[in-house]
Amino acid sequence: MDIFINFIKNPQTILSAYIDLDYSLWLYRFLTPLMVTFLLPLVFVALIYISFLVLFIYKLHRQVIMRSVQTDRNFWRVGRKIVAAIWDAHARIYHGYEVIGLDNVPREGPALIIYYHGAIPIDMYYLNSRMLLQRERLIYTVGDRFLFKIPGWGTISEAFQISPGTVQSCVSILRDGNLLAISPGGVYEAQFGDHYYELLWRNRLGFAKVAQEAKVPVIPCFTQNLREGFRQLGIFRTFFMRLYNKVRIPVYPIYGGFPVKFRTYLGKPIEYDENLTPQELQIKVATAIEDLINEHQRLPGSILWALLDRLPAFKRYQKSSACATSTHKSD
Repeated sequence: MDIFINFIKNPQTILSAYIDLDYSLWLYRFLTPLMVTFLLPLVFVALIYISFLVLFIYKLHRQVIMRSVQTDRNFWRVGRKIVAAIWDAHARIYHGYEVIGLDNVPREGPALIIYYHGAIPIDMYYLNSRMLLQRERLIYTVGDRFLFKIPGWGTISEAFQISPGTVQSCVSILRDGNLLAISPGGVYEAQFGDHYYELLWRNRLGFAKVAQEAKVPVIPCFTQNLREGFRQLGIFRTFFMRLYNKVRIPVYPIYGGFPVKFRTYLGKPIEYDENLTPQELQIKVATAIEDLINEHQRLPGSILWALLDRLPAFKRYQKSSACATSTHKSD
């Protein structure tokens, strides 16, 4: 009754209040999903710092821990396993993570893993964790130099053998019998790649020179739906590209963190061939990764379909569709 009387006396004020309230509610509902998509990548950052804290605590109390685990002579071995277990649990729960073709990685001896670089290389954290837990092998990794300016990264890089990498240092790692992962596209591919999954290697030959000098097999690697998990804004691309070329650090805003299905595919090894030039090897590896993308990735990528990939029924539907397509082609 009081509202009705007030409306009769002062209708404009009452209507204005209701309009403001409706507009505020609409704005809140509209902006909340947008805010969430930009906040979700912070989960990834939080995991990195949880990893740092675990390793830092382990480093501080290493004497007590090493006395209780006397069979482990490697200083970082126990700490790596703890962090790997955290990342692998996140991979299984949040992305239903799978690795296809793990047998293509040698159980002993060196190999060079060349991978497609997503907006955030979370798949390599997952792959390294799976390799540590299932194969007892650490994948040494080449990381961009800007990473080593991030607080806490020094401890992580020391534990997981992440380094900026030169041709000679990479060759040395492989000659010692280790696995090494390199993304020729690097931060540039991470920042300016899109859901069409083109390789942005810009004629980089360093990895090919490493493989030829170390005389090791190259294993192509690609993770399905990687760009649907995390994406760039998709606007002001030219501006951010110019800015990146000046500052050489990631500047293109990222959103996402969607719980899409991730499957990492490890292709057949490309064996060492002394007759190949670095340019020829680069083309051969690029073709192998593009074949993995064309075979296993929906193009253009779709966040909705990548989410549906988590459903077992949808996975069965995909398999039946693939069988039907192959039967039709053979006819």
